[in-house]
Amino acid sequence: MRDLVAKRYVKALIDGRDLKAITEISEKLNEISSAFNSDKFKSIITSPEVSENDKTTLVISLVTGANSALNNFIKLLGEKRRLDLLPLIANDLKIQIAKMNNSYIGVVYTNEELPSNYISSIEEQFSKKFNVKLSLSQKVGGYDGIKVDIDGLGVEISFSKDRLKSQLIDHILKAV
Repeated sequence: MRDLVAKRYVKALIDGRDLKAITEISEKLNEISSAFNSDKFKSIITSPEVSENDKTTLVISLVTGANSALNNFIKLLGEKRRLDLLPLIANDLKIQIAKMNNSYIGVVYTNEELPSNYISSIEEQFSKKFNVKLSLSQKVGGYDGIKVDIDGLGVEISFSKDRLKSQLIDHILKAV
């Protein structure tokens, strides 16, 4: 539900603005959303003891050189008691800017680190396939196989050893 509300605010921020203005707003919102990493800041924003006006003033004070449109936007969020949506709005706005630029960021999940030329090769192939600019980062973890996740495009491709084994067993059992 919060995602849907955030998407509506992002749509309102984008409407009638050029890419440069949207990028400036996005940079300022990213500055603000970084403050949400602090537990103390989150407790202030969610506290019923702090007035909405004080919360709004605090959020506006985090950004230097904010234009009147951004100040009014933050004041509106404060009036509607939705300041806690700022990180979601900043993230969705970043995704929309990527779509406007036709450039996307993806993640390759593996259980061991892959050589950089292999990641570059995957980037190149997917860029050609989807006709976009793609930048992939690598996340080494407990995934047994390879998984490529390109969030803005809604693409997720995976090759799991466990899934391959189970499909092979199913195929053999059907053949018998």
